[in-house]
Amino acid sequence: MSFEDKTLVVTGTASGIGAATSALLIERGAHVIGLDLDEGDGPASNFVRCDLSNPAEIDNAIAKIDRPLHGLANVAGVPGSTSGETVMRVNVLGLRHLTEALLPRLEAGSAVVHVASGAGAGWRERLAPIRTLLQCRSFDDGLAWVRDHPMDGPEAYNFSKEVVIVYALAGSMLARPHGVRSLSISPGAVETPILKDFYDTMGKDILDRLKEQSGGRNGTPDDIARIIAFALSDDAAWLNGTDIGADGGSEVALSFDLVETSATDAVDAFFGRG
Repeated sequence: MSFEDKTLVVTGTASGIGAATSALLIERGAHVIGLDLDEGDGPASNFVRCDLSNPAEIDNAIAKIDRPLHGLANVAGVPGSTSGETVMRVNVLGLRHLTEALLPRLEAGSAVVHVASGAGAGWRERLAPIRTLLQCRSFDDGLAWVRDHPMDGPEAYNFSKEVVIVYALAGSMLARPHGVRSLSISPGAVETPILKDFYDTMGKDILDRLKEQSGGRNGTPDDIARIIAFALSDDAAWLNGTDIGADGGSEVALSFDLVETSATDAVDAFFGRG
């Protein structure tokens, strides 16, 4: 999975998954243009400051990118401990604004990879409002919809990740004329600086149970970065319009309503005793 002579844009490179993704892509030969509020400790071949909550700042950042592009990894996001509007501005509206501005500049054979979340797994149950929001085609129109449908931070976070998954799947139709793939990756709990926010909003009991289901540890930024790099690579050329779960198996406990059941008892609870 070499990225020699390729330029990729990665958002959220200051820390966590974005920093790990940028480092891995550079290690594999890529020129990485990193976008974030601050440069932080994350590696990037070129860093461009970008506030994804503000469309004018996104446009200013895009104007500073003057190279042919071969991929976009939308990693940046904010947790549910921030306001609902901020969550939607960054996780959905800013992500979409950046993506659709860069899409015509991506070389054929490129990919757009959005980092969603296991928290977005319920997107099928809320497809109607998700489609209504996505039909608000500008940042400002989308923001008006958000303000007409106020949500607190945790609710907005879950909804934002549902929207990202749908946008990645349906976005394959937008990307197809450019010869570009579109998909999302949905991590479970990952040891990043914002993991504490998820413990605050989701609760220790459920996150500890999910960690137990995934083998006793949370994911690491490197775990997710390797999947992002694969999804961006030519080796993944037939992955398109799909969401990849990357949770170490933790979501099994939620999918089969086994959160209240220990991992040691889960097999008997689901399959019955042999």
